[in-house]
Amino acid sequence: MVALTTLFPVFFMVVLGMIARLKGFVTPEQKAGANSIVFNVLFPILIFNILLTSKIKMSAVFIVLYVFVVFILAMVIGKMTGKLTGEKFSHVSYFMLTTCEGGNIALPLYTSIVGATYASNTVIFDLAGTLVAFVIIPIMVAKASAGEMNTKELIKKILSNSFVIAVILALTLNFFGVYDMLSKSAFIDLYTNTISTATAPIVGMILFIIGYDLKVDMSILGSILKLLILRVVIYIGVIEGFFILFPSLMAEKTYMIAVLIYFMCPTGLAIPMQISSLFKSEEDGNFTSAFLSLFMIITLIIYAIVVIFIA
Repeated sequence: MVALTTLFPVFFMVVLGMIARLKGFVTPEQKAGANSIVFNVLFPILIFNILLTSKIKMSAVFIVLYVFVVFILAMVIGKMTGKLTGEKFSHVSYFMLTTCEGGNIALPLYTSIVGATYASNTVIFDLAGTLVAFVIIPIMVAKASAGEMNTKELIKKILSNSFVIAVILALTLNFFGVYDMLSKSAFIDLYTNTISTATAPIVGMILFIIGYDLKVDMSILGSILKLLILRVVIYIGVIEGFFILFPSLMAEKTYMIAVLIYFMCPTGLAIPMQISSLFKSEEDGNFTSAFLSLFMIITLIIYAIVVIFIA
């Protein structure tokens, strides 16, 4: 029942987006405008807040580093195997192998099993995902879409990206302990309420856009299934890496469950919109949306297995 409670709103918003497209309630131009608002304005605010308020213990640094490295390696593997998983989508498919949707899928599913006390176990993984999704990928996309742009113009384009600005500013303020000082002041409620208001619509709008773009064409199903299999294989390897590198942590059932649930979640929901400027046709959007939707089924299966046989 908890899994249904967590995932039904996700599928509801996706289906709502599909209906809006099919019935013509929202035009492609309106969808593109909503996409621009979310990813150029609202999402950078969310990333700023996450990094500003994060407290990383030294003991977790190696975990964050490991997850960061495997997320990068996943893209490299995807790039190298692009022809095998579908050459037609090889310019975007490798992005779908990196990051995991922690906040909206992994976290609620995980805490439904072990309780909110252990929520930080998956949040740590998300720090690495945030750096990949909102620093590395924007830089890669900016470089790929820059064409013949010279080095100076490319650097300017990268540094003017709203995600990069948010990350740099947040990490700088975090280093100087600005949030700690703010949390002890009378302005903390003002800050918290402002951030909450600005970020509340993000997830719903992302899912709506994913649904709007979702068109499962049988001609692309083969490529999707191959990429699904590749992603599962990669993250089984990542999970095995945790057993090798962090055996004492994996000996704790609550931590092991966090690893199993998190790394069997779909790609970060923001990724398709992050790479949308690289889409060559509407079919690219269909491919990424369908991939996310189908991977959620795998997540549900893993969740059920964990609940029945491990928890």
